[in-house]
Amino acid sequence: MKEVHLHLVSDATGDTLEQVAKAALAQFPEIKALKHYWPMIRTTGHMKRLIVEFTEKPGIIMFTLVNRDIEKILIDACEQNAWPYISVLHSIIRELGHHLGQKSIARPGLQHKMNDEYFERIDAMQYTLMHDDGQYLGGLKDADIILVGVSRTSKTPTSIYLANKGMKTANVPIIPNQPLPCELDKVTDKFTVGLINSVDRLVQVRRNRLLSLKENKETSYVDEDAIKREVQQARRLIADRGWPIINVTRRSIEETAGAIMKLKYKFDDRK
Repeated sequence: MKEVHLHLVSDATGDTLEQVAKAALAQFPEIKALKHYWPMIRTTGHMKRLIVEFTEKPGIIMFTLVNRDIEKILIDACEQNAWPYISVLHSIIRELGHHLGQKSIARPGLQHKMNDEYFERIDAMQYTLMHDDGQYLGGLKDADIILVGVSRTSKTPTSIYLANKGMKTANVPIIPNQPLPCELDKVTDKFTVGLINSVDRLVQVRRNRLLSLKENKETSYVDEDAIKREVQQARRLIADRGWPIINVTRRSIEETAGAIMKLKYKFDDRK
């Protein structure tokens, strides 16, 4: 496997740059990127000091810089030293400006401005953590999304992902041989979706979970026949209430969340 140094330079937190780099590198499985993070580069002096770091570990430089003076120092150094470089935002901002007929203000960090949307995400995250795994059923009336499902159907990570998008998300477990909490019947106006996993996948995930906890006993929690009955019960409970079902077996958290949001938009349109 080929190793390359990858320097990620940003005038803000670098979150956007990291996600772009991660998505792009996924297309090159034979490459091992040794990532070096350089966030919050806000002055020309800081950038000049950073050039020394690149000299010690030369590689590819990806950056999100909106200040032209800072960007010029970096590009000049790259061209003088024959370092490959990629400006992630420059062409996008330039094209947007062209089509919008406006010039960008070139001010770093605006995407992280603490506006109403930011505080909505914080509120959603606090709500979601409080309502994880059916901890507080009395608050379901304030949910944007309610997830139900048997154990190990990715309810919690999916809820956290949705909360980061500003959605107050509660998740409620379906427990074998038990009815759903009566509180769910009191919030019929809330968007609720059931998450299902295949029996084989549930057996595998649950066994791994027990191994991580150093539990080696055979229990109904990992028994294939018991899990099959559990999944069948969950499907009946969800279908009886007319909730949509999403099979998470072959989906990533992001894909599951995307499917949930698509269903929610349809739900909202009908209201």
